[in-house]
Amino acid sequence: MAGYTIAELGSIFTMQAFAGLILFSVFVLMALGLAIIFGQMGVINMAHGEFMIIGAYVTYLTAQLFGAWLPWAQPGYFFFAMALAFVVSGALGLLVEWTVVRHLYHRPLDTLLATWGLSLILQQALRSIFGAREVGVELPDWMMGSLSISETIQVQINGLFVVALTIAISVAVFVLMFRSRWGLQVRAITANRSMSGAVGINTRRVDALTFGLGCGIAGIAGSAFTMIGSTGPTAGQLYIVDTFLVVVFGGAQSLIGTIASAFTISQAQSTLEFFLSGSMAKVITLLVVIGLLMLRPQGLFVMKVRK
Repeated sequence: MAGYTIAELGSIFTMQAFAGLILFSVFVLMALGLAIIFGQMGVINMAHGEFMIIGAYVTYLTAQLFGAWLPWAQPGYFFFAMALAFVVSGALGLLVEWTVVRHLYHRPLDTLLATWGLSLILQQALRSIFGAREVGVELPDWMMGSLSISETIQVQINGLFVVALTIAISVAVFVLMFRSRWGLQVRAITANRSMSGAVGINTRRVDALTFGLGCGIAGIAGSAFTMIGSTGPTAGQLYIVDTFLVVVFGGAQSLIGTIASAFTISQAQSTLEFFLSGSMAKVITLLVVIGLLMLRPQGLFVMKVRK
């Protein structure tokens, strides 16, 4: 840092802060679904990253379809692709919950191993279908370029779109969880599953829909991921560890904690990566988070539940 002027440092921190916001957006979209599943059901879904990549490949296929058959609608293909990614990932999540996960409730180690095996199966399936090479989507013209904040600070338009999308999805999830009847049932089951079943809540149905919703949100994260990077069969594994770190650090039952944790970790990694290597940035961030969890093992925010 000694070789930079004050103005240059200000520009660097501003640019890295924006890069951190883009990383924050991916973390939030991934972690929201994971936090809902883990917080309510106690299921450790190691295949969550693959649901994200399925959403990314759905977006890629949609972009190819629009480019070949509906070129006049190409500028708006992403909105259709995002909805389709949510439906496909959510439907696959419902299928996985019905065939595998529902038989392993209250067995966290078994769900971890089963979903880890599922992640390997999905990776190989994607590799067999799309090949091992990474693919990318063609951005619409209105997403290209950047906005100049000053002579030395520019922000990418596609990055701004991803941040805006993340805010919209976060607000929608908040409204669903805290302003709807279904969200009330989810929070009741999280607080006291036995009593919720006793008063007539169909916990089995709510569990299935919750798992499907979490996987669907991961699909949306995959759509957003294509706006900022290329997609490959194993790309989901690059984010799954960081996503679990975000959920645990924020508090497994707290959506606010998940968002706060994602912001803290993404900004720390983005800033450290500029002055250090990417691996060192991850190591330092991980050590700090572990130290904080030793002082506060329940995470940044905690919701009272009855066991």
